Amino acid sequence: MPPESPEVFRAPTGTHDILPPDTDRWIEVVSVFARRAARYGYGLVVTPVFEHREVFQRVGESTDVVRKEMYEFLDKGRRAMALRPEGTAPVVRAFVQHRPTPPWKVWYLAPLFRYERPQKGRYRQHWQVGVEALGADDPDVDVEVIALLEGYLRELGLERWSLRLNSMGDPTSRRSYVELLREHLLGHAGDLGDDFRERVRENPLRILDSKNEEWQEVIERAPQLTEHLGTESRAHFEAVQRGLDALGVDYELDPRLVRGFDYYTSTTFEFVSDALDAAQNAVGGGGRYDQLAEQMGGPPTPGIGFGVGIERLLIVADAEQAVPVRESKLDAFVVDGLDGGREALTLTHELREAGLRVDRAYGNRSVKAQWKAADRARAVFGVMLGERELARGEVGVKDLRSGEQVDVPRDQAAGWLRARREFDR
Repeated sequence: MPPESPEVFRAPTGTHDILPPDTDRWIEVVSVFARRAARYGYGLVVTPVFEHREVFQRVGESTDVVRKEMYEFLDKGRRAMALRPEGTAPVVRAFVQHRPTPPWKVWYLAPLFRYERPQKGRYRQHWQVGVEALGADDPDVDVEVIALLEGYLRELGLERWSLRLNSMGDPTSRRSYVELLREHLLGHAGDLGDDFRERVRENPLRILDSKNEEWQEVIERAPQLTEHLGTESRAHFEAVQRGLDALGVDYELDPRLVRGFDYYTSTTFEFVSDALDAAQNAVGGGGRYDQLAEQMGGPPTPGIGFGVGIERLLIVADAEQAVPVRESKLDAFVVDGLDGGREALTLTHELREAGLRVDRAYGNRSVKAQWKAADRARAVFGVMLGERELARGEVGVKDLRSGEQVDVPRDQAAGWLRARREFDR
């Protein structure tokens, strides 16, 4: 009886592996973001993958992320922990803990974890880049943050997106509006069901961006928050619009835009793309959260930020044929024609240390097989180590595109190749 085949382990449901050459695109989108954030004065912050559960309770117990989707566990000290489901709360926690001098402007790259039904571009572990700016309530900071993201999308070559803009108002005006909205929704609920009524009672604002078609008629007739803004909130929102106009950033006012977390106040925004499914078409977005630091035990500190999902971003890039997978090339491939010795090992190391992208074959393969490997690796040059070349203190360098071959002094090989390299890494 044949032995049973060993179990093939697979990634958990809702997660995915990212392999070369796709990882080159990840490096590209993160590198472009890092450079752009640096130009705006943002430095990298790195926070733990997990936090005390209470950190994320501040984003809102009425949100599905906290109620249904958060990965929670007890550590060995029986403390309640949670894997990071969103990017803002950990950064604000770090601000409150370390008290850096405001304004504090940081960017992050982080995996996020949510237990939800996996869909294209939505994974239980997904990656996000984002920025947070804490310590300034100037509407120009709102404009700066939005412009950073708008320019990032353009820099990646994306065009099929639009910017939606709204204001969540201040806590006082919003409380009055929420009661007015709740009264409207419950008064016109009719036969919309228990789920609708439960959601209205918990957080009527979350109903506004629902995609449930049966609820749309009631939602469309609902009062608009921007019609009930306080004087300061209205002035702030109008100043943000003037700033975007001054920079030539196009936007569309969307009074139904409320975003997903309870901590948002004042400005909210979202970039959406027609390359994504209509129900989940946000590429990235964010807004102000002027009470969050205080809720975490810190001093009153205004803040604003955004997050961009990398997986969704690359789906949009595919649809627009942007951020292509670049052809991966080696500057050189070392072919070992010597019988033993360490010459191939040392030469490869020297060329790499000189800044060249170099590889070689292993396992005592034949010279013919090594040249084939050089072609498969798409190397620009093959560098031959043979007995004849070794005796003369040279290496044979072959242009694998033209077939032309020259002998180069061994101690000049790195410089010769660097002078002819096609790109910088």
